[in-house]
Amino acid sequence: MRLYILMLLLAFQSFAQGEDERQIKALYDAALTQGKSYEWLNYLSNQIGGRLSGSVQAEQAVVYTKAQLDSLGLDRVWLQPVMVPKWVRGTPEFAYIESKPGLTNNVPVCALGGSVATPLGGLKAQVIEVQGIEELKERSREEVSGKIVFYNRPMDPTLINTFQSYSGCVDQRYSGAAEAAAMGAVGVIVRSMTLRNDDYPHTGSMSYGDLPPEQRIPSAAISTKGADLLSTTLKLDPNIKFYFKQNCRQLEDVMSYNVIGEIRGTTYPEEIMIVGGHLDSWDLGDGSHD
Repeated sequence: MRLYILMLLLAFQSFAQGEDERQIKALYDAALTQGKSYEWLNYLSNQIGGRLSGSVQAEQAVVYTKAQLDSLGLDRVWLQPVMVPKWVRGTPEFAYIESKPGLTNNVPVCALGGSVATPLGGLKAQVIEVQGIEELKERSREEVSGKIVFYNRPMDPTLINTFQSYSGCVDQRYSGAAEAAAMGAVGVIVRSMTLRNDDYPHTGSMSYGDLPPEQRIPSAAISTKGADLLSTTLKLDPNIKFYFKQNCRQLEDVMSYNVIGEIRGTTYPEEIMIVGGHLDSWDLGDGSHD
């Protein structure tokens, strides 16, 4: 009898799992054969483009997304007001490695999102290279003070999961400026978070933590080829200088909106499953990756 009950329970469980699989497959099939994802992405990327938080383009994305959700016949679509940060890049950044006075090599850089600007005339100082925040903390304040900290830990190419590789070094971008400023550094240059070896610097978010505004130092990403050149040049002469100029600004938060669409369930209408993403993107590309 016990064996019969056990077999019956297993049969019910197998049936339930099979039904779940069929429902999930139906969703996938509909998305793959009737979906409009690429059409929507094409409009967001090629008609609107980069969508920095708080920008006109970000607001255009809100309007477009609400219109698309309205067209799908959902049970409810609405905008939820929310304050968002507004950071602007300003005029294009410029940087060079100075091997000797008058002897320079230009390298591609871009300001990190949330960074302060350099002084109007730019910033030039000697450089100290480290492979991450851990190595920086092993250095003395005398070694770091008055210099630009160059974080050069690359992404690990042996990790199949590229996000794991990214996670292994992104801390130097996000928290590197705060840590360097605490040791008296005047600026930060971070190797771009990419496995590619090219001349395209990758922007991204950074934070000063609780650092007061007057202690914040400018932080920029350098392309991977630029990082390799800077590292090689430093090995030849540790006394070289690095110059960069950026004109970004952090403005007051502005009003934006979360775009929300609701499909109420039939069996459990009060229970909630949430699927979400973000409409904003970085500004140096068309925002497809975001």
